[in-house]
Amino acid sequence: MVGNNIEDLSTSIPGDAYHDKHDSPTFKAHLVIVVRDKDGKIINIHKQRSHSPTPNFIQMLLGSPFTIININGTSNNWAFTNGAYTYPNTATNNPSYLVMIQVGSGQQSNPYSAYSLAAPIANGSGSGQLLYGSPSIAPNIAVSGSSASFVIYQSYTNNSGATITITEVGVVVNIVNNWNNCQYIANSGPVLMWYDILSSSISVPNNGSVTIYYTFAVNP
Repeated sequence: MVGNNIEDLSTSIPGDAYHDKHDSPTFKAHLVIVVRDKDGKIINIHKQRSHSPTPNFIQMLLGSPFTIININGTSNNWAFTNGAYTYPNTATNNPSYLVMIQVGSGQQSNPYSAYSLAAPIANGSGSGQLLYGSPSIAPNIAVSGSSASFVIYQSYTNNSGATITITEVGVVVNIVNNWNNCQYIANSGPVLMWYDILSSSISVPNNGSVTIYYTFAVNP
């Protein structure tokens, strides 16, 4: 599917992302990456299954006390007692919010232990950089029968003067825990919650762009 005027890009789960008939999980995640040249023509579409929640994500689901580490290496003791996560960012009650889908040019042998990308690509127009657009999240969860899903996505422009290669991506969320009627908060800053090494590297040409879509689905 390569061309100039593709208005409805499919973000459905690719066929190779499905498990076999002996294993049908109720939660699935996948990503779609679309690369365009300087004229806006689609030159590459990459799809793969996503399967790497980070230790921060898993420990927060468990709810037990642990040390949360953000992408800057800052550690915070975390204990979910009478607190709450407020999301998305409504500018009230000290909410947590999506910071970005960060991209990088490295990879890690054990993605589960990832607290940051191996080699993050900086936001900008200088050498080796990509200009990050604002992240977006669907305003509503899409529900069809017993299935539910939502999509987050972000676009990036390459004004670096050379081709930029992406090999890793991650979802970064600013995590805030509120308690005592939101009068006391623990702000852990930007935390890597989901991380993937790409099954094949993505090359973004100079003056080109790339858009990354993450889809999370229950009972797909």
